[in-house]
Amino acid sequence: MSANASVEGKAVGIASVGHVVFAITLIALGIMDLMKQNFAAIWQPVPKDFPARTVLIYLCGLIPLAAGLGLLLQRTVAIAARVLLIFVLLWLALLRVPPIFSSFSVDVWWAICQTMVMVAAAWILYAWFATDSDKRRLDFATGDNGIRIARIFYGLALIPFGLAHFLYLNATAPLIPGWIPAHVALSYFTGATFIIAGVAIIIGVYGRVAAALSTLQIGLFTLVIWVPIVVKGANAFQWSEFVVSCALTAAGWVVADSYRGIPWLAMRKPNNRVA
Repeated sequence: MSANASVEGKAVGIASVGHVVFAITLIALGIMDLMKQNFAAIWQPVPKDFPARTVLIYLCGLIPLAAGLGLLLQRTVAIAARVLLIFVLLWLALLRVPPIFSSFSVDVWWAICQTMVMVAAAWILYAWFATDSDKRRLDFATGDNGIRIARIFYGLALIPFGLAHFLYLNATAPLIPGWIPAHVALSYFTGATFIIAGVAIIIGVYGRVAAALSTLQIGLFTLVIWVPIVVKGANAFQWSEFVVSCALTAAGWVVADSYRGIPWLAMRKPNNRVA
């Protein structure tokens, strides 16, 4: 089945396993936000003095929850993808980009990259399930063009993820479990692979391999590093990192799925169809 398939403006079916995992993750983020009455970790940080902050908290719960549910239903998948993309793009533009002009600290650019990964997943879903009306009015954002833009967002986000392993080695290496040897070497290796994957995805060389391995790497971080910490009893910071890692894994999975049907070692993509 083609993930771009649509019939008279109605999306057809579920595009991929990553689509389902990402939708369930959004539902969990929404429930978490509403239960805690605070922003889920993937949306943090939000300035304390941001206008209508309480209203925004509820929107951050309701929109991902509704979008996640909508992405699982054939009749609502197109509008859910559209609303989700608008939401994450606004989040990027209004809450992530402005702090750059006052402080380009690690917290600022790390938050930007996290949001860019969410934008990438949302944009791919929008491109897959765009209605005929969307395709006529926003041709540049749908189909192959939209998926290419989404992949660039993802690739750009991976590069700072990788650089952080070099710049903040003292914070990264100690997170690796003791039973795994060569913490410093492994930190450098994972940092380098993120950078290489990001460049590969941006230029379109071995993009499928890069997307799949980068998602696998984020997923392994979640499984090997954060799950044991949570099981033992995580503090607030560790819980937030676990939530973020789960969200990024799910979003990366959508990006990786966008390459299905493309040869693993393709130097350039022939199309963006899902097998």
